[in-house]
Amino acid sequence: MKVCIAEKPSVAREIAAVLGATQRHDGYMEGNGYQVTWTYGHLCTLKEPHEYNERWKAWRMSEIPMIPEKFGIRVMDDEGVQKQFKVIEKLFNEADEIINCGDAGQEGEVIQRWVMQCAKCRKPVKRLWISSLTEEAIKEGFNNLYDSSKFDTLFAAGCARAIGDWLLGINATRLYTIKYGNGKGVLSVGRVQTPTLALVVKRQKEIDNFVPQPYWELKTVYRNATFSVKQGRFDKKEDAEKALQDIEGKEFEVTSVEKKNGKELAPRLFDLTSLQVECNKRFGYSAEKTLQIIQSLYEKKLATYPRVDTTYLPNDIYPKVPQILAGITPYQKFTEPLKGVKLRKDSTVFNDKKVTDHHAIIPTGKFFNNFTPDEKWVYDLIVRRFIAVFYPDCKVANTVVEGKSADVEFRVSGKVILEPGWRVLFPNDKAEKKDDEAEVLPDFTEGEKGPHTPSLAEKMTQPPKYYSEASLLRAMETAGKTVDDEELRDLMKENGIGRPSTRAAIIETLFKRNYIVRDKKRIVATKTGIALIDTIENELLKSATLTGMWEKKMRDIEHGNYSMETFMGELKTMVQDVSSEVKNSQGKKIDI
Repeated sequence: MKVCIAEKPSVAREIAAVLGATQRHDGYMEGNGYQVTWTYGHLCTLKEPHEYNERWKAWRMSEIPMIPEKFGIRVMDDEGVQKQFKVIEKLFNEADEIINCGDAGQEGEVIQRWVMQCAKCRKPVKRLWISSLTEEAIKEGFNNLYDSSKFDTLFAAGCARAIGDWLLGINATRLYTIKYGNGKGVLSVGRVQTPTLALVVKRQKEIDNFVPQPYWELKTVYRNATFSVKQGRFDKKEDAEKALQDIEGKEFEVTSVEKKNGKELAPRLFDLTSLQVECNKRFGYSAEKTLQIIQSLYEKKLATYPRVDTTYLPNDIYPKVPQILAGITPYQKFTEPLKGVKLRKDSTVFNDKKVTDHHAIIPTGKFFNNFTPDEKWVYDLIVRRFIAVFYPDCKVANTVVEGKSADVEFRVSGKVILEPGWRVLFPNDKAEKKDDEAEVLPDFTEGEKGPHTPSLAEKMTQPPKYYSEASLLRAMETAGKTVDDEELRDLMKENGIGRPSTRAAIIETLFKRNYIVRDKKRIVATKTGIALIDTIENELLKSATLTGMWEKKMRDIEHGNYSMETFMGELKTMVQDVSSEVKNSQGKKIDI
């Protein structure tokens, strides 16, 4: 008998239906030589401190750092979990082979293998690795099962992450709570949540400490086009007023007209972070809500696996594109022009080297009209992005016009869309427009002259913008660096803090701890959150850059390029250093 173990009952039902395991039992389904059972996400977890050492049950400074010689796992203390685990344990003991059908990612690997370890499973194990739950994908996956050992480094990276979070989180949280908590509550410190909080606090302080400075903008209107002074703003009022006096009553002369035809590529396909960013901008959805919606679309077989960090597709998807396009029938208006023609295949979309465990989020090509309203909006985003990458580029004419009055030089730029190309999928959609799009300009001729209307405006410099969930997700992805360029952002993802699948939960944790609060779309640091970051002296605990470097090491473990033992050694040294540092520090108590 082959025993398949899925991560959720709903996924188990899909797999069982394809395999012909139709007989229902308590905790599993059976048939056609298969038994299909399931977990409920995490059935097993790392042991609590007191399970290693009874003295570690009490929160005492003298017992820190708590570093077990060897980490252990246990089944979670939940009646339903315990019951399901016994079913799984029995099936494993009687099985000839185990097929791990957990979610195809780091967390899914850890969840299932920990269950196998707790059940003392000694049977051969195969791995199902699929990116969608369609019948075709499941059948293809079972026809191409992998040996479990292929994913040993993925499991090692997942264990390193879990143990790292345990070691740092439990020790640092107890340290700061005992030292600075004032006996009123817990000060939670974590490997990812604390650097994320530090980003928000740093921005908050920049805003709070910002002192507005006046500046002056000189503009002039010539033939209904608004020209700005070429040198930029004036910092001194007298300089601005002199320039205004110089040009008043003088003619305006066009000194150069530069026209260039260009093209704009379609927006990139979605990874999880970019989808969360887009949904926050458009619909105000939290990162957690977007993750729940796309996970539901995945389980409904409408979209591919969501917890991904790449915007690329592998080359073997390309032959399947016509079938996918044909299946999304509500979008026939846009897919019809692509029928019977050779579909474009750009390296910005198809690139095997940019794809690791999974590819970008795309529609599966199956369509079932069983959406919630929120799911419909998110599905629409995914489908339009997917279709757009096979459309022609948007052709534009960029125009830069320079002119002068007296000796003051001015400039204006504009853009005209010549052929919309992929933009037909986003009619009147400002969210898909580029930031540098400008007004449509009259047809200027070099050397022409005429009257103009100058104006001088006093303005004030503005503080940095508060983080929104969208911008905070981007900051986590790039370890706090402000990066607009897609290619550069791809390069920085390996050093981002957290993983796409966990960033939403980290942000939600900070809200629950009352370290940050929502003010409409703005994220604001609370007094407690600011005080906690001010109290933490160790830079590694709160530095997005340094934490991002650690994140890369865990990715290197996953790829077999770094030793888990080396990483754990570094981690233990850090915990010891932090413990010594906090014990000897002289900070103020924090009001929680």
